[in-house]
Amino acid sequence: MLGELSEIKQRRKKLNLSQSGLARLAGVSQSLIAKLEAGKIDPTYTKTKKIFEALDAMHQKDEQKAADVMNNKIIFVSPKDSVKDTIQKMKRHEISQLPVIDEKTAVGCVSETTLLDALLAGRHYSSVQDVMGDAPPVVPKEASLTVVMGILRHFPMVLISSNGKLVGVITKQDMLKMMLG
Repeated sequence: MLGELSEIKQRRKKLNLSQSGLARLAGVSQSLIAKLEAGKIDPTYTKTKKIFEALDAMHQKDEQKAADVMNNKIIFVSPKDSVKDTIQKMKRHEISQLPVIDEKTAVGCVSETTLLDALLAGRHYSSVQDVMGDAPPVVPKEASLTVVMGILRHFPMVLISSNGKLVGVITKQDMLKMMLG
């Protein structure tokens, strides 16, 4: 428990909250927060729980969402598009992967890797449906960037939805650009 209590001051400062601001959010007194941070008091479980719930709520409120960084324009191909046209589209837009969308639903993904794999297999493929990989994950626009970044460790892109409709896309490159500010 003491290890957790020592986090209060650090988390409060990270969220730019004053002691009185945290006290107000948690429904406790400012003096209780001050005594906790100074290590002069051992609070009840109920009060500690209220404080950590307030800190968690503030963290979630401040965290960026997928909607904050997504590209609103989804550049995509359909399963019936030709491989040649797809490669030209990727080159024209300077992107390395495209979602494959059929009737407003993501059905696959075509990337430089899937295209190279097809070339290495030595077969001629005429349409995207012959070379596409699995569909990229779809998350709601309210998803946190922490969730999106976790998904991007395993997939080249994440599609963003709102009310069941695809409304945006986030790629690894988008996240790297965001890091540069």
